[in-house]
Amino acid sequence: MDARNANANPATIYLKDYQPPTFFINHVDLTFELGDPVTEVTARLEIRRNLDLPGQEEAPLFLNGEQLELLALELDEQPVPKEAYSLSEDGLTLQSVPDAFELTIRTAIRPAENTELSGLYRSSGNFCTQCEAEGFRRITYFLDRPDVLARYSTTVIGDQASCPVLLSNGNPVDAGELANGRHFVKWVDPHPKPSYLFALVAGDLAFIEDEFVTMKGRRVKLLIYVEAHNIDKCDHAMQSLKNAMQWDEEVYGREYDLNRYMIVAVDDFNMGAMENKGLNVFNSKYVLAKPDTATDTDYENIEGVIGHEYFHNWSGNRVTCRDWFQLSLKEGFTVFRDQEFSADMGSRGIKRIQDVNALRTHQFREDAGPLAHPVRPDSYVEINNFYTATVYNKGAEVVRMLRTLLGAEGFRKGTDLYFQRFDGQAVTTEDFVRSLEEANNVSFEQFRRWYSQAGTPQLDITRSYNPEAKTYALNVKQSCPATPGQPKKQPFHIPLALALLDDKGNELPVQLYGEQDAVTGTRVLNICADEETFVFQNIDREPVPSLLRGFSAPVKLEFDYQDNELAFLLAHDTDEFARWEAGQVLSRRVIFEVMSCQQAGASAELPQYFVNAFRALLSDAAGDKAFIAECLNLPSENYLAEFMQPVDPVAIHHARKWVRQALADQLQDVLESTYRANRVAYYEMTAEAAAQRALANRCLSYLVTLENQQVYSLALSQYREASNMTDAIAALGAVVNSHCPEAESCLADFYTRWQQDTLVVDKWFSLQATSDHPDTLARVKALTQHPAFSLKNPNKVYSLIRAFAAANPLHFHAESGEGYGFIAEQLAALDTINPLVAARVATAFTGLARFDEARQSMMRTALSDLKNNSRLSKDVAEIINKILI
Repeated sequence: MDARNANANPATIYLKDYQPPTFFINHVDLTFELGDPVTEVTARLEIRRNLDLPGQEEAPLFLNGEQLELLALELDEQPVPKEAYSLSEDGLTLQSVPDAFELTIRTAIRPAENTELSGLYRSSGNFCTQCEAEGFRRITYFLDRPDVLARYSTTVIGDQASCPVLLSNGNPVDAGELANGRHFVKWVDPHPKPSYLFALVAGDLAFIEDEFVTMKGRRVKLLIYVEAHNIDKCDHAMQSLKNAMQWDEEVYGREYDLNRYMIVAVDDFNMGAMENKGLNVFNSKYVLAKPDTATDTDYENIEGVIGHEYFHNWSGNRVTCRDWFQLSLKEGFTVFRDQEFSADMGSRGIKRIQDVNALRTHQFREDAGPLAHPVRPDSYVEINNFYTATVYNKGAEVVRMLRTLLGAEGFRKGTDLYFQRFDGQAVTTEDFVRSLEEANNVSFEQFRRWYSQAGTPQLDITRSYNPEAKTYALNVKQSCPATPGQPKKQPFHIPLALALLDDKGNELPVQLYGEQDAVTGTRVLNICADEETFVFQNIDREPVPSLLRGFSAPVKLEFDYQDNELAFLLAHDTDEFARWEAGQVLSRRVIFEVMSCQQAGASAELPQYFVNAFRALLSDAAGDKAFIAECLNLPSENYLAEFMQPVDPVAIHHARKWVRQALADQLQDVLESTYRANRVAYYEMTAEAAAQRALANRCLSYLVTLENQQVYSLALSQYREASNMTDAIAALGAVVNSHCPEAESCLADFYTRWQQDTLVVDKWFSLQATSDHPDTLARVKALTQHPAFSLKNPNKVYSLIRAFAAANPLHFHAESGEGYGFIAEQLAALDTINPLVAARVATAFTGLARFDEARQSMMRTALSDLKNNSRLSKDVAEIINKILI
């Protein structure tokens, strides 16, 4: 049975149509007879009618189900006659059922044929599940919705030789051997959960084991399961897990609640990881790490994702979302929690810069296009398409603003009330905000618009100084552009963090007109109206304002900074985000000025203040090396495109590249000395050593733009002598993105050395997919035929196909249109294998309307041809339909 929606205009589901479930399930008893090609699943469901729902006393029972073969159906241990039920492509209906009963369902499924990686599937020969958002319906017929919570017991039966490990949610309560070389393990999860949190893993896996003692003295067994050849790459993940457990106790008072916590790493996984209760299934890239195969960034990402999934135990599992429109209830809150965890584990300033950079590069683009939607969407066609930067990253920013408005203590009071009040329930974002309000006796009525209104607000701020009255005024106007379905926006409640600096960079005492006392340092203004003016008193000399400190709100900011003021802030601001942002704005202005000169056929020249600012950064021997490395990184081409209409990706690329080369030419001496001073021959996994590597590798990336043998030799020596993947891949990237004669031999050598490590090969694919060389598209096409590439593996698709479409605007948006045609061809093939992954790749076209007419026409042609495919999935159809409107 093919569950694909052949209609190019599939049905839309609306939040306003939400109805509580007609039936609930008290208990689920599952038995899996794992086999190849067929696995049989027996589900015994204790079901009761929702008697509090008026008008449903005689309602039939509908159970979701896709791609299932029904083998048997019993109601209270009696076979159900065929005339008493009906099957459709999307489920099973029993016309007449009592108010309380037991339903036994036996189904057959084929995990090895499940290329969509949703439900129960095979990965490297092992059985694995992914049930969020709607995968459980591909295991058995069920009330597959998040507001139906039940307690589960699961018996997993498998071949002892091929599946010595049999895992599911909860705690193991029984195990034994069976006939014909088979065995079983029975698991019981005492906590009620929705079906999307169910998990099963079975196969031939090795594991490492550790222990965590909770704040109440309970001992929790910690296990990480991987394929045997990866067993030496789990230590960092284990330490990250222990750090996360301790952090959640200290910061939120949340204690783990089962006897064991298990993580399993698999190579074939659509997402980063999944927080299934007590049994987290991870994409292997977010578990496996050792210095010679993983970069410093990989280590940071693993720590963050391990923390994220663990924190879900409370913010997502113990308290879950009522319906999928509330997805940010768990994801936005948990992203905020993992961001804070990572900030406490490392550098708070650097973490904030990285998070803001990701938000503005991806989510702002989403907000500005046809896929824009609120943090709490009003409708969807395919829920998998709403695992977006808006729901996750902007959702986290909304939670961060609530914490800013309440303060750390008030926010903790609110979250304590939230967890206490809703433990074991499925709730809404409204319930979350109301808990914060009631715990602090405040109102967030206007603030709620952040959940319901799409788009990125803009603050336009002007200033005036009155030396006679010694007053300094900031006039703030807020606006938000129209987005699909929301032509006019009401004012947001925006917390604007700022400080006023004197000519030495000191923070001035700040006293608003009418206030009794001045406050030194950062203070937060509440922007609630379309236009407001704030007047500060007792300002002896005109200050330089440090605005939107810590990126206190996910907004765009326009302020008439002079170039010298930006250079001043870059040199002196004590807020790391504001300091970095001053450099980004300055760099953006210079890049666009260079672009203007290039388009006019005039010669360009770097302003001396700009060169001096970069020289000062590089010469700051006492400075934070990780921060300096971040400041040296120019704004990305995708981010620069947000400031251009129509977007000219070729012009952006050449202007940015010219600026990098010009900086390298004028700063070669200090770049080389900084590079050599921060190169270390041995590897240490410390924050200080990682900062040195980051700074040295940033310098190398500049130097290699000079395209001479001297810098080629630096890069080649680093590649050949590298003791770790961070330095090796940085040097290889420098070589590959230059005209170094040894580039091809280095690429071949890298693959030969690492071809057995699939995650390292992914890095090899991405380097080539994001190159600016003229033959990149031809190379990427050839790589789709490489033995190491497979459309069935999401990581391979993301590292090659999606990397080309999303991270190589120069070639994806080539004037010939070949980039669009290539991605459309890949989408057509990929959609038949894994629609979820295909839909994510399709979002590369989301900025269509912001390009010139010629590019728009070519994109529309490519997408229209794809849309005409009669077997197009609803995942991809929804994305294309919105883009083509």
